[in-house]
Amino acid sequence: MFHPVKYENLNSRQKENFNFQKVASELADYGFNCMWLNDDWQGADFIACHINGSTFIKVQLKGRLTLDKKYNGKDIYVAFNQNGQWYVYPHDQLQAELLELGLMSSSKSWEQNGAYSWPNLPKNLSQHMVQYAI
Repeated sequence: MFHPVKYENLNSRQKENFNFQKVASELADYGFNCMWLNDDWQGADFIACHINGSTFIKVQLKGRLTLDKKYNGKDIYVAFNQNGQWYVYPHDQLQAELLELGLMSSSKSWEQNGAYSWPNLPKNLSQHMVQYAI
């Protein structure tokens, strides 16, 4: 009755639902219950509520490491999966860290469009991102 699906055969909406279920499962190990939002409330795809009753994080689900100026000041976390490893990072904090390292600041994408992403986690960022791995 049950047969695993091939991720690459899913449409974009199905991939988003699949990824939400996967990251929600990972976050459950850290005491978070995740609730999907239907309308990207305040830039978030879902809310993760901790069992302590006082910690709530707004999370934007992405397919890759992404920074976007439209999330600035919104207290957004971003979650993405790279080769089976989930990362959840505070957007504004990581943005400041990477700009301080001199990354993306002179790129056309960042300067003109206000966004920058990496399709694959580059080796020079892998060690830095370990702190955001779950």
